[in-house]
Parts: sequence; structure tokens; C-alpha cells
Amino acid sequence: MLLLLALGITLCVVAWGYLVYAAIDFGSEARHDNDSQAWAYLGVAAVGAVACLFLGFMLVARFSRAMGLTQAPAPKPKRDPAAPKGGKRAAR
Repeated sequence: MLLLLALGITLCVVAWGYLVYAAIDFGSEARHDNDSQAWAYLGVAAVGAVACLFLGFMLVARFSRAMGLTQAPAPKPKRDPAAPKGGKRAAR
């Protein structure tokens, strides 16, 4: 499991780097030639880079949980049914 998570993180980082490089290239081409197709490719590459970075961060979180570096949050205590619902404002 750890090996698959590490491989996924690596692939996401490599894909992110490639997409950032492609977005920079498309952006310079779009500004130089004022090409609308290059602007569209720039947008697609930028959205793809954001998605890869987000997925990479999610995999890092799962990796750290699997390694035992982090743990799940403590469960919220059940609400007392006798207590009034709402906060101070609702109790007025």
C-alpha cells in the first residue's frame, strides 16, 4: 500500500511539473502570437496542474496516515438531548 501511494505521489508531482512547464510554454506562445488556441491550451494545462497538485496533496495525507505520522481526528461527542439546541443566541 505504501509503495502504491509513493508511486502515485511521484506520478502526480511529475505530471504537475510537466503541466506547469506546458502552461508556461503555451502562455508565452499565446502572448507572442495572440493565438486563441494557445490560450485554451494554457487554461487546460493550468487546470490540469491544479488537479495534479491537489491529488498529490491528498495522496501525501493518506501516505502520512498510513505511516502513522498523523491520525484521524477524535470523534465529536454526542449532543445531550436535554441541552437547548443552538448557542447563546438561541437560548435568549
